[in-house]
Amino acid sequence: MIGLKALRITLYGYVQGVGFRSYAKRHALALRISGYVRNMPDGTVQIVAEGDEMALEKYLKLVSRGPFMARVDRVETEEIPIAGRGGFRIEF
Repeated sequence: MIGLKALRITLYGYVQGVGFRSYAKRHALALRISGYVRNMPDGTVQIVAEGDEMALEKYLKLVSRGPFMARVDRVETEEIPIAGRGGFRIEF
């Protein structure tokens, strides 16, 4: 696929305990993005997402808003090497 890339996305704010991981997984699967989402010990949510650049742009907009109960204060993104991850999972 042309235009594939991978991102590490870190979300800050009120992002744990509000259904963020399920929200992130549901939208990733709908956009055919692979990777994972996990809560971090510092209270952030980290997502590793691989897919088509246009799908990743849409995904980034969705997770920057988050689910209804979340409040995203800041989003950091970093382009990372593609690892050929399959599927999208919630990590614990």
